[in-house]
Amino acid sequence: MYFPYLRGRQFELIALRELVEEDVLSSRITPIIEPVKLSSTLVKTIETYGANGKQLAIITNPKVGSFSSDAKEEKNQKLKECLSASLKENDNILYMKLLKSNSKPEKFIEKHADNMGTICDDKDAIPIYEAYFSDKDVKYNLIPDESGFRRKIRKNRVLLADKFNKQDRNNDYIEVDDEPFSEDHLYYLEDGYVGFADYSVVGEAYNETGFAPYAVAIHIIYFDIDGSLRVKHFVSDSNDDISDPAGKFQEALSKLVVWNEEKKLDTVAMKEFEDLYRREAYPGLGTVKKLSIMHHLELIGRYLDEE
Repeated sequence: MYFPYLRGRQFELIALRELVEEDVLSSRITPIIEPVKLSSTLVKTIETYGANGKQLAIITNPKVGSFSSDAKEEKNQKLKECLSASLKENDNILYMKLLKSNSKPEKFIEKHADNMGTICDDKDAIPIYEAYFSDKDVKYNLIPDESGFRRKIRKNRVLLADKFNKQDRNNDYIEVDDEPFSEDHLYYLEDGYVGFADYSVVGEAYNETGFAPYAVAIHIIYFDIDGSLRVKHFVSDSNDDISDPAGKFQEALSKLVVWNEEKKLDTVAMKEFEDLYRREAYPGLGTVKKLSIMHHLELIGRYLDEE
């Protein structure tokens, strides 16, 4: 099983939704959403997964973003009710708890005893797992691949790692335009895990606000001849200022299209990239990220379905 861990920003959510709508999301993939904002896009994504019988994991205590404060605002009451209804109507939701050293998970366990999971990436939170969850029916426990976690959390372990080597600036990917991404899909069972998880091509770091980049970069996952995953970075050339993002996108996109003439990757997202190239269209940087995520998840799903 693969558990892509994504923050619930607009284009991450749209990526997850469109994978289902295009019917290219493997049943061996359970996306994990850490909701960072209360939004209609979040509600729509949950509804889409429910209507199509796809499993989705929701973190109930997000550590980043404004979701918790959004839910308390009176102006969002209707949206909050829609979210609650979408969750109640979906039998395929896995509820995840981010464990902290001061966690008090009694209510969480009482409410979600039949469909719960944990995420423990803080060694100080391991005693919380041992005290509250070690004797419970926890579907999945996400942990880093470190002995301190493996020794104490032994059941239904999922390997969680940030595989994306995020650079400070898009321009920096020119220096590392092709690099290893992950081998976890090859060895997770052998290493004693029931699944593996990562942050796709976004990375674990979370920034509340975006900014206009000097360079446009497209990140594409592909399989190497040894079965490992690599990531190729396609970067624009005219990167002296923030002007003409559409032109920068076409510069990066043209490199991707030429590269794929040999690789022949044929995911839904790759076909969309090629269509954008033919039409000389610029969909915005959010859509570029969406397509990169969609490509990654569809590619992994094909691999898991063939295994």
